[in-house]
Amino acid sequence: MDDIRIHSWNELQEALFEDAWNPEIERFRSRNAFRGLSDADYPLETTLMRLGGSYVELERHLLRNFRKYAHRDVVERDSLWHWMSVAQHHGLPTRLMDWTYSPFVAMHFALTNLEKYDTDGVIWAVNYFKAHQLLPQKLMQALDQEGAHVFTVGMLSQEVASLNELPEMTTSPFMLFFEPPSIDDRIVNQFAFFSIMSDPTARLDEWLALHPDIWRKIIIPAELKWELRDKLDQANITERVLFPGLDGLSSWLKRQYSPKI
Repeated sequence: MDDIRIHSWNELQEALFEDAWNPEIERFRSRNAFRGLSDADYPLETTLMRLGGSYVELERHLLRNFRKYAHRDVVERDSLWHWMSVAQHHGLPTRLMDWTYSPFVAMHFALTNLEKYDTDGVIWAVNYFKAHQLLPQKLMQALDQEGAHVFTVGMLSQEVASLNELPEMTTSPFMLFFEPPSIDDRIVNQFAFFSIMSDPTARLDEWLALHPDIWRKIIIPAELKWELRDKLDQANITERVLFPGLDGLSSWLKRQYSPKI
């Protein structure tokens, strides 16, 4: 898939909703997961990868100690996928990656860093339905039985009890998407969900390059960022909404009153 470089707000809307029409139900229902980054050259690396060193070996220690020291009421169920969701949500390095169903939320994250306004941004769009057609048979059947296109933590807990089971399902790496529990308003307002690679060393953009029919990469030119940011603010897609509370409010006000660079 080639990069799509847009030149206006209207072009961006067309690119984001390009394949949203579902003729089976005659509704606009996109099957894309969106992820916005302030720099188009940023790789799709997990926070676990960015930790560096022997990060594969450190993964189990991070999760074990998070579970040990976290408050006992942090998760509703004592399962791997509940704990990983909470850990990712609170900043622990994991092999999970954040996505959103909302193209506008992804746009926000591509535009939120004012220090990157001299750099092209990007919105990745990955078709989770097509990605899941590449899953091992066991996981595909679990989705089919539920009539679902994306896993829940409950569904995954029934199929995968340990991260070590993922690479044992097939000889080739695969990715899957799942929805976390509604831990707080931030998860809900961001329309958030996660992806995970079966192999913690597999970088997602390199894996996607092997499957060019399931994704597109929409480039936001640096010279267009201010216009898009102002229009997104007018649409009320801001830190105040996406990060409810005083921290989000402060971030929104700081950006609103920052001079144009």
